[in-house]
Amino acid sequence: MSLPPEKASELKQIIHNHLLRMDIHGKIREVLAETVRDDQGPAHRSLSEADFLRALQRRGIIDDVMKDLHFTQKVPTEAETRSPPKPATHFVDKNITKLEKTNIDPCRRYLYFQVLGGKAFLEHLQEPEPLPGQVCSTFTLYLHFRNQRFRSKPVPCACEPDLKEGFLLEIHRDGVGEGSKMADATTLLSMCDPVHLVLIRTDTSSETTLVSSYFLDWRTVLSLPSGKTCFAVELMGVGSECKVPAGVLTVSLELYPPLTETLSTDIISTQQSLERQRTAEKERLFLVYAKQWWREFLEIRPSHQSKMVKIFAQDENGVNRPVCSYVRVLRAGRLLESPRQAARFVSLLALEKAPVVGGGGGKQEQWCTLMAFLCRGKGDCEDHATLLCSLLLGFGLDAYVCVGTKAKGTPHTWVLTRGTDGSITFWESLTAHRYLHQAIDPDAPPLAPQPKPSSPYRTVGCVFNHHTFLANCQPSDAVELCVFDFQNQSRWKAMSEEALKSVCAPGSTTSLPPLPPICAPSLDPAAASNQLELEMRYLVSEHRKDLDLATVWDDHLSYLLSSALSAYELERCTGISCGNEEFQDAVRRAVPDGHTFKGFPIHFLHRNARRAFATCLRQQGKTLQIQP
Repeated sequence: MSLPPEKASELKQIIHNHLLRMDIHGKIREVLAETVRDDQGPAHRSLSEADFLRALQRRGIIDDVMKDLHFTQKVPTEAETRSPPKPATHFVDKNITKLEKTNIDPCRRYLYFQVLGGKAFLEHLQEPEPLPGQVCSTFTLYLHFRNQRFRSKPVPCACEPDLKEGFLLEIHRDGVGEGSKMADATTLLSMCDPVHLVLIRTDTSSETTLVSSYFLDWRTVLSLPSGKTCFAVELMGVGSECKVPAGVLTVSLELYPPLTETLSTDIISTQQSLERQRTAEKERLFLVYAKQWWREFLEIRPSHQSKMVKIFAQDENGVNRPVCSYVRVLRAGRLLESPRQAARFVSLLALEKAPVVGGGGGKQEQWCTLMAFLCRGKGDCEDHATLLCSLLLGFGLDAYVCVGTKAKGTPHTWVLTRGTDGSITFWESLTAHRYLHQAIDPDAPPLAPQPKPSSPYRTVGCVFNHHTFLANCQPSDAVELCVFDFQNQSRWKAMSEEALKSVCAPGSTTSLPPLPPICAPSLDPAAASNQLELEMRYLVSEHRKDLDLATVWDDHLSYLLSSALSAYELERCTGISCGNEEFQDAVRRAVPDGHTFKGFPIHFLHRNARRAFATCLRQQGKTLQIQP
């Protein structure tokens, strides 16, 4: 039976990679030298091929090669014969000390990223070792590389956490039709995408804390003939502690298959230096332009000095970046089906302002990178607004982030979309509420009817997205008087799109973090809701037992409540109330005569039963009554 050419080349590549990994050439050289040495002397004769093969067999090298090469023939099922071949997938690494490479495309190159443990997490120096089954604080390491995301198993927090995990990262070309071709050394050197490491701490009440966000340049492995290296990575803190070490991770990098021709360390360091210089020059030129633009903006009207015009913002590592770089066109595939569902998704991420060490009541500025925001699961209003704007851009809307204030002059950010008919809609990223904006005409007659403000926003200083930055230069920055005609230069002063593109476009600078993909949930909603219900039942029963009250559960009524929860969720996603009529009718039938059903919905952004029950106890004054 003859193999097709593509299968034959694939088989040759597999055997070639296997022989390289065994260092078969070195072993053959050793056997050859030993055989020649043994045959030296007066009875010296020339070596034959049979003599050499016998020497290889005697040393067990041939047996080792054949033992490690396992060829199994799989009989394809009917579905597989009809479907096209599936691409290679990642392996499941069950043994951290040995790289089990299975189901790997032999025509692609991979980077095996291994975490071998942590040390010097001094904040957890006094933390006691947890007992078996005891709930404790945990560390979880998240990783992002070139549209691939991974997560480690949670381990107990300690000064030397037992973080040991392996991740197989695909390295492929970006061009169309190039994904199945193996990247050579030059192509790998040109890939400046770092490995983004995000370390999250989760405490016993399920609260998450961002410990560190680190960008690792992996290209040092290109200079090693073995294609493998091991070194320590010092993780720094975030926010006000970005200059303080948080801990150290020992990591190992292995290129598979290794390069046949490695690069010198001078070439790699020169490439990295050129990239840094090019990035620094672009950022310097943009800063010069931004200063000139700001001076021109102040010349229009001196009062512009007090407007909320935000050009730069600090990320979690204290790096100043243009605000436009925090917004990208983000598509969630089939995970989010509509813009309103995207708004609901963003609103489910909890609000938490960056912690401030010390008093004064000031606000710590921290616009998180998208990867850190998603891994942490909570952030400030700026994080929510930039994520929602990115998702709405992905759905084809003309979306912008607005920077301004709300009630009592509190700084705030929200999202604006412009319709093709000129309509303006505000989106509150923290609640998924939408407001249709209608401006008040200050030149209208005194008795002319004017629209009433529908949104909670008071002033707007600037708006921006991934390629546009506009500052409000109207006489008043009040939202109710603002006209969002961005083409009118007398109302909005725009930055040069070319200048913004030079530092904010994907791939424009090496300091710009790549955008991570949105991943499918790993949680089973039905199992999680059932578990939460059991925990809540236990807490309610114990609380009533302390009050000398008996508790009887009605499983039929409990099942009826699920339709109400579904109606509430549908209303949050679409803004349309439907399904409550059927629920109320079913409850009236289920409640006996002379009894009253009381209840009210509460929305939580976590799954901690004790926290939810404590909140319910504080809400005793709110009830919804349905009379039978």
